[in-house]
Amino acid sequence: MAYILVVDDEKNIVKGIKFSLEQDGMQVDTAYDGEEAMELVHKNSYDLIILDVMLPKIEGTEICQQIREFSAVPVVMVTAKGDDMDKIMGLEYGADDYITKPFNILELKARIKAILRRAAKDKAPVSSNILTVRDLTIDMDARQATVLTHEVVLTAKEYDLLEYMAKTPGRVYTREVLLTKIWGDNSGDVRTVDVHVRRLREKIEENPSDPKYIFTKWGVGYYFR
Repeated sequence: MAYILVVDDEKNIVKGIKFSLEQDGMQVDTAYDGEEAMELVHKNSYDLIILDVMLPKIEGTEICQQIREFSAVPVVMVTAKGDDMDKIMGLEYGADDYITKPFNILELKARIKAILRRAAKDKAPVSSNILTVRDLTIDMDARQATVLTHEVVLTAKEYDLLEYMAKTPGRVYTREVLLTKIWGDNSGDVRTVDVHVRRLREKIEENPSDPKYIFTKWGVGYYFR
């Protein structure tokens, strides 16, 4: 049974999401402002968090950033209609996905279930598979990356992107291909890929502006070396 936290200051939206998810057998906690949300996140171990961008006391992007300092729990940001900056900022601060208001509850549930399925698959035991490149080690069984002896806290999408490119070093992938392979949607915003590559570099590169793992092929896309 999945354990979900829903954070939004619009009580009718929270009530609707909670009811719909509970109908599918999920356990749901709710919060209506940023401070209450952070208290619950520190207290409980959630499988996924649905987080509105605009919240009283602490904004959703700041909450997401704080969560990423200690947890890789999947976060779905809820943004205002047509506000691309909210979407980009959410991804910048570590969100795994976003959905725009007003949204169809069936679409939200489909996204949640897809993320939870991937998470369950990630936890399934598989044969040992470790890739080491200079100071970077990628443990594909544990879905974990370390630089020297320090574990790097990656979101699910950040890890998927790293592993996918690392498995085929030297192969250049366009942003459109990466969007399709990692997000399963070739109609999305390719800036999503740019944001995740930038965050990956910040986490695994000694000098993100002079990378030694993830490179840019100007005018084409990205590759791992």
